[in-house]
Amino acid sequence: MLNGEVIFWEVILSIFEYEAPPRTVEETGLSQAFLTGLFTKVLYEGGTMTPPEIGQVVKLPRIVCRQVVTEMISLNLVESQGLESDDIKSEIRYSLTDSGHKWALEAMLSSQYIGPAPVPLETFSKQIKRQTIANEEIRHDDLERALSHLVIPSQMMAQLGPAANSGRSILLYGEPGNGKTAIAEALGQSFRDTIFIPFATIVGNQIIRFFDETLHELADLPEGSLPLDPRWVPCRRPVLSSGGELTLEMLDFSFEKTSRFYEAPMHLKALGGVFIIDDFGRQVATTQQFFNRWIVPLEKGFDIMSLHTGKKFTIPFDQLVIFSSNMLPEELGDGASLRRVFYKIHVPSPTREDYFQIFANACNVRNIEFKSDVVKAFFESEYEQPGVVTSGAHPGFLLQHIKAICRYLGRDFELTDELLQIAWKNVVKVKKHKISSSI
Repeated sequence: MLNGEVIFWEVILSIFEYEAPPRTVEETGLSQAFLTGLFTKVLYEGGTMTPPEIGQVVKLPRIVCRQVVTEMISLNLVESQGLESDDIKSEIRYSLTDSGHKWALEAMLSSQYIGPAPVPLETFSKQIKRQTIANEEIRHDDLERALSHLVIPSQMMAQLGPAANSGRSILLYGEPGNGKTAIAEALGQSFRDTIFIPFATIVGNQIIRFFDETLHELADLPEGSLPLDPRWVPCRRPVLSSGGELTLEMLDFSFEKTSRFYEAPMHLKALGGVFIIDDFGRQVATTQQFFNRWIVPLEKGFDIMSLHTGKKFTIPFDQLVIFSSNMLPEELGDGASLRRVFYKIHVPSPTREDYFQIFANACNVRNIEFKSDVVKAFFESEYEQPGVVTSGAHPGFLLQHIKAICRYLGRDFELTDELLQIAWKNVVKVKKHKISSSI
């Protein structure tokens, strides 16, 4: 590994609160009683285990696990079952005593969570602020590479860069099919930093699970980097998206009444990254209701969350929120709400030249000859003369239909006016109307 890369990772890891794994119970930020309850539940489910095997479940170093087990021995909660092998240096196996089984069952009544030990909310909040998305700057070349697969007007590129670097909120609006979602996702992918996400956090005595292997992308740390507290997972900045299915209730913690622990909502799992609200305006709740819910987070940079017990607490709201909508800004909310959306970027329908470029790119991807004369005649007859709005999604959509027609007829895949006209019947045409580029 190059010296520069070593220095880079040392800087990244030096800002991490626990740059080395905890060596005592106190350094975990958790009480002995909490860890004892967690350990009894692990042994109740796993049977006879060694301290390192327990550590693999709770994500704590063996030195800490031995301290907890030693205390459990003094409380007569576990008993030795001998060495795990004939080697005298091997680990001692432990199982629960009758008192340990009783303790485990009582712990289960509080929460059936069995997994990595949580990190305290205060520690998590500090880490969110350390790895804020505002720390990472997207340069012009980075953004161009991220958006290179799209045809984007140069004036819009000049808006997207500062908006991405703001780490605040963006509204992308315009006619459907012009790449708003693709632009939002590409903006998210332009961030390259590694951040650290906890498996779980704890508020009071309530556990909230954060890391989600279906949503978070793991990042590999370089060989020889500093050891980390194993309760944290190195990940790329998350890029999470939700659409018309999003409800106001989904912005709260999900409490499982049977298992009695919480799952963090998607927008909090996007902390340190990008959260995209696609098709904004198609949700059951009104756009104004969503803005009302997020006025404080968007303005103040923190969210107020509550537990089923009634306890309320704050957590940093650090993410780039991207609203993507087919509606005009003034149709989405009142002036006070729109003021919290820092950047409002109109994504226009393709110009004639852009449409041809998109069509040529779509042909190239599908390995079909682009015939400019055919597309020119088609554009004039179906877009210009009747006043139909162009869409960046149309070329790919038309080529998909042409391919299906050719397969059915047993013909070679080719671009002809006849096939375009047949495919065009499947397109919903929208007549031109004026869209304002500002509010």
